[in-house]
Amino acid sequence: MPTEAKRRVIDELREQLGRSSTLIVSEYRGLTVKEIAEIRRSLRKQDVTYRVVKNRLMKIAASDTRGSALDALLIGPTAIAFGTDESATAKAVIDAVRPFKQVRITGGLLGDRAIDADGVTRLATLPSRDVLLSQVAGAIAAPLATTAGLFDAPLRDVAGLFAALADQRAAAA
Repeated sequence: MPTEAKRRVIDELREQLGRSSTLIVSEYRGLTVKEIAEIRRSLRKQDVTYRVVKNRLMKIAASDTRGSALDALLIGPTAIAFGTDESATAKAVIDAVRPFKQVRITGGLLGDRAIDADGVTRLATLPSRDVLLSQVAGAIAAPLATTAGLFDAPLRDVAGLFAALADQRAAAA
């Protein structure tokens, strides 16, 4: 039976899982407490929370919210980065752990879908969600603007012809 302290930790993890859309799981074996604090500080500036978790407690917390997708990633000493923007979170974690060669990213969770370490690396190279949305909006707006210009061109040409005709008649008179 879990103790009261473990129940509180499970509740905190459930709450954190509910607020986060992206989880990046890493193995921190060989890091000192000072180095982990340095990673946390670096990630906090990017609105990402980095937390060392007990695998069993995380599995219990995730079973209610994310299902069993996270279970395969929870092996060995585990630290999880919790974030809201998929690509920004992945990029922040990769940048924060780069100086520490002993940290190994094992995978991640996007919503309720698990991705491997290569998927996290590919995700980090994507632009942020806002940039992607603006690129999609631009891709939709560009053909519409071109079409509007094509419909407008004959009217412009006719107006130019009438203006030239008026100028010609004014010069003749």
